[in-house]
Amino acid sequence: MTASAPAVPRTFIDRMLSIIERVGNALPHPITLFALLSVAVVVASGIATLFDLSAVHPATGVVVKPVSLLSIEGVHRMMRGLVHNFASFAPLGTVLVSLIGIAVAEHSGLLQAALRRLVLAAPAKLLTVIVVFAGILSNTASEIGYVLLVPLAGVMFQAAGRHPIVGMAAAFAGVSGGYSANLLLGTIDPLLAGLSQEAAKIIEPDYEVNVAANYYFMFVSTFMVTLIGTLVTEKIIAPRFGESAKADPDDVKAIEPLSAAERRGLRAAGAVFALLIGIILVGLVPEDGFLREIGTGSVLKSPVLAGVVAVIFIVGVSTGVAYGVAAGTIKSDVDVVDGMGQSMSTLGSYIVLVFFAAQFVAFFNWTNLGLILAVEGAETLRALNMSSIPLFLGFIALTALVNLVMGSASAKWALMAPVFVPMFMLLGYSPEVTQAAYRVGDSVTNIISPMMSYFVLIIAFMQRYEPKAGMGTIISVMLPYSIAFAIAWSILFSIWLTMGWPFGPGAPLVYVPAA
Repeated sequence: MTASAPAVPRTFIDRMLSIIERVGNALPHPITLFALLSVAVVVASGIATLFDLSAVHPATGVVVKPVSLLSIEGVHRMMRGLVHNFASFAPLGTVLVSLIGIAVAEHSGLLQAALRRLVLAAPAKLLTVIVVFAGILSNTASEIGYVLLVPLAGVMFQAAGRHPIVGMAAAFAGVSGGYSANLLLGTIDPLLAGLSQEAAKIIEPDYEVNVAANYYFMFVSTFMVTLIGTLVTEKIIAPRFGESAKADPDDVKAIEPLSAAERRGLRAAGAVFALLIGIILVGLVPEDGFLREIGTGSVLKSPVLAGVVAVIFIVGVSTGVAYGVAAGTIKSDVDVVDGMGQSMSTLGSYIVLVFFAAQFVAFFNWTNLGLILAVEGAETLRALNMSSIPLFLGFIALTALVNLVMGSASAKWALMAPVFVPMFMLLGYSPEVTQAAYRVGDSVTNIISPMMSYFVLIIAFMQRYEPKAGMGTIISVMLPYSIAFAIAWSILFSIWLTMGWPFGPGAPLVYVPAA
């Protein structure tokens, strides 16, 4: 009888990762989760009414009582409101419109060429900085950073005589760890702002959250994440790896210089982009600028900021078409329409998710359960007498932990916003501040979350150079980034809050109830 091999001792990290993976896999699909939560809200409304639960609104003194949907009136309201809840859900239209514009830029090849141009032009000494920075910028258009930049960074580092895993780690850190930072507004901005606005309506029905509500903070965060990502790469990750490994032949072509057509396309896109920026500046800088709000001359309420989704759409379509025509990737209007259509065809699951999330948020609002929960939660936090810094650092930590088992940023915020946005509003903090704190927590653990949708793809990329690489390998490589980002970003957030700086245009720190 042959003796079995002794079991390999499992470290604490291994056991923790296994638990995270099991918990994440045990969760239902986000669509199913919101369907179940919608049903749970209906049932909970009946139970809350049966026990006559209530709360006193601290701002108005009004007694808030639950409204049961387990009644004839409730059933009628749900049936009548089903379509309206979906069609009027704030994130739906903003995300679709902005994505159509960005889709043209992506379909024409503009975004891919711009990323390659940025990385290929990097001097050897600045390669790490440029890779992390490019990863952050790639978040403007969803998966390009994961699909294009991560493998390209591996090849670039190998060509520079460095281990490709180091380059891929730096790119992944920028793309995913720096997910909420950017110099440009992308599809995630209108999505989160829309969800925040829906949640804020539980307290104030007419409250509006600007798409650029966190732009100032995210702009500065771009340079912080670039710096921290570079330092971690050079001081912690690079020393762990030896010389270059064998490159994957399929990726070698990605390192080829831009063609004449691609360079011509980039020049055309750059000229159109400069023209659009010039028009915006001419319309905003003069006191009587044609893009300022009519009557007041306000810049904050101008169509550029209030209608920033339209700006994203116009810039995306214009620069994408300019690139495509000059580079020869767009032959006619049919190519432009095809690009828009292809982006819409990938949104099937998102639209279904929005449908059920919209019902959940609407039911939560109708039943007053969200308001009661917010009031009780705010009173509990007020009793703890916590100052703003530890309060928001705790929220950031909670978000980071939830992110380990629920990777989707939109699904997670759709679940958390209806609870925490009203709760913090009752404590005097604006939805924009709460959203900024959420974005920090959501970003820092992306790179170590097995539930992140592109995690398996990153493993496959790294296995080209390290065949035995698995989930534990990736997390061990990326954990230093996650810890460093969490510390640095929390410090930046705390400084920002302490100084009283606005997180974005027209984004107050303090919530003052409407008169």
